[in-house]
Amino acid sequence: GSGELDNGTAFTLTVTGADQMGYTSGSINIATPSMGSFNINSRTGGNGIGGHDDKMPTAWEESWGHGMGSGFDFQKGVASSMNIGWTSPSFMGTTLKLAVAPGQKNAAFINDKAVGGDSGNGGAYDALIEIKPSFGVDALSGLTVWAGGSETEQTGTGPGGKAKGDHQEVNAGFTFAYGPVTVGFQKMGEFTGSQTAGETEYYDNEAFGISFNVNDNLSISYGEFESKRHKVGSGASDKTVTGQTESFQIAYTMGGMSLKLAEGEVSNASYSTASANDHDGRTIALSLAF
Repeated sequence: GSGELDNGTAFTLTVTGADQMGYTSGSINIATPSMGSFNINSRTGGNGIGGHDDKMPTAWEESWGHGMGSGFDFQKGVASSMNIGWTSPSFMGTTLKLAVAPGQKNAAFINDKAVGGDSGNGGAYDALIEIKPSFGVDALSGLTVWAGGSETEQTGTGPGGKAKGDHQEVNAGFTFAYGPVTVGFQKMGEFTGSQTAGETEYYDNEAFGISFNVNDNLSISYGEFESKRHKVGSGASDKTVTGQTESFQIAYTMGGMSLKLAEGEVSNASYSTASANDHDGRTIALSLAF
């Protein structure tokens, strides 16, 4: 649903009614004339750094997003919890995004007629700045850069009685469009705060993408995503494992018809070096609008 108030403030409401993961998910967005947009979000993503987990240019989906099942960890900040976000008005090409999840106590989706537990997490906070710094040069008008971070308060101790530090995530990158070509690169990190041997200490992710609009109907792209998981302790099994996805995509539209193809490959899915976790696949999607 959508509507507009007398002072020009516009609002939209989205509710998804499904089972478990989708049940009661939704968002309310309030766009004011001069104070930016406020968003009340129920785990549907987009607020804070959640909308920048993979911002690489693509003809269709992320390199891991067309049914490949990478099993990688993505830096989403408060977007995985009930949260409130604010997006500032754009000023000289600069936009600020803030988000907060005051009580991030339950980190899991709950089944019907079941109850949740205490995840040991307190409040979580995100901040991200996005800039389009053209510097008055027309050739740089397609440049966008961003940097952001997230911190989640953690209480209690982990296995072995060792205290947990705060959970922290960082994200920075850029995209640059020049004519029909767009390129991008970004770097992300996540520090779990764990000090227990054998548990994940941090994730180190990076992504690259390039797309080319052949014409108004046809576009092609190539993208890569690499994710490294590092465990605590020198004796940890599979202490550092690096997984990677690659994808070549083509998208073609003609009137109400859209045809999309993706050729993808995943290595070390879910941070496992077993041969079964290396696979490739092809996805074809045809949609018709009447």
